[in-house]
Amino acid sequence: MDFEENQDTEQSQPQQENSCEPGFASPPPPVPAAAAPPKKRYGWKIFWGVVITMSVLANLFMVVMLIVVASFSVGGGSDLFNEGLIAKGSSSNKIAVIRLEGIINEEKSREIHKQIDLAAKDNSVKAVILRTITPGGGVGASDRIHHKISEFRAKTKKPVVAFMQTVAASGGYYTSVACDKIVAEPTVITGSIGVMLNHLVIKGLLEEKLGIVPVVIKSGPKKNWPSPFNETTEEEREYLMTKLVIPAYERFISLVADGRGELDLAEVRILADGSIYGAPEALEKKLIDKVGYLASAIAEAESLAGIKNAKVIEYERPFTLSSILNSQSKSILKMDSQTLREMAAPQLLYLWDAGWK
Repeated sequence: MDFEENQDTEQSQPQQENSCEPGFASPPPPVPAAAAPPKKRYGWKIFWGVVITMSVLANLFMVVMLIVVASFSVGGGSDLFNEGLIAKGSSSNKIAVIRLEGIINEEKSREIHKQIDLAAKDNSVKAVILRTITPGGGVGASDRIHHKISEFRAKTKKPVVAFMQTVAASGGYYTSVACDKIVAEPTVITGSIGVMLNHLVIKGLLEEKLGIVPVVIKSGPKKNWPSPFNETTEEEREYLMTKLVIPAYERFISLVADGRGELDLAEVRILADGSIYGAPEALEKKLIDKVGYLASAIAEAESLAGIKNAKVIEYERPFTLSSILNSQSKSILKMDSQTLREMAAPQLLYLWDAGWK
């Protein structure tokens, strides 16, 4: 039948359409959907950004502070001192504590001079305490401190009390006798009244170890006495004793006798054999006035100045960039020709050599 033939024709058409015709490629398979990209995490980037920014700002702040500190330390910083508070009291009646600590040398002498000048100019300072913690040092430096204290007392009429702590021997005692009174802690070591002359002999080192023979041309036989290039002869020892040691020794005992009214020159000479004394023995031998602590020294200063309830301050160096640089430069030993010459040069000392190593 015609109707059946038409159905057969319609059913066969889709099969022909789906069949691949010659010359045509089959359509590509469907592409799967792309996966979503992972989300970016910004937390750590923000954290490290904050850290780096804070670090940069902190470094900039430190640079600015160093510049500010340096500006303060350059313009007159060498004469700048702060007033550290030791005891509260009336600001119109102050007692200034000046610390003499360590080996007495030229630099130490200049520091003490500056602080004494501050106390002299300050009308509110009524008395001074010289806080002495030193085994002594150079003859010249010790003598200049003694002279400065004596001059301060004469010009200002302000009393000065020496307060000895730990070790206050030889040059430390020399400077103390310039004061009105001497107070010493119970455990202090003092005395060592005397002089010594040190010098190095490096003849053997140069000739035997290094093969160096020094040559000295001089205008007279005593021009280079004592010489580091020759053994010291008995004649040289007697010469140095007469010219250097005895004059410095006689000045020492003379100033002790002047400063200690209870002792005459003959009595001082007996004590001045280089012996050291503890505080009780020094008190018994009239080398000091009182055994006590800082409070005793303050009370003595108040009594001499005729004041009460004094404000006690101590002069202190402020923190500066220059002080850091100076301390670092001093810690570096410079072995140049000048340093070697200074080490080999004879040193005349008011020093208890066992007291500071």
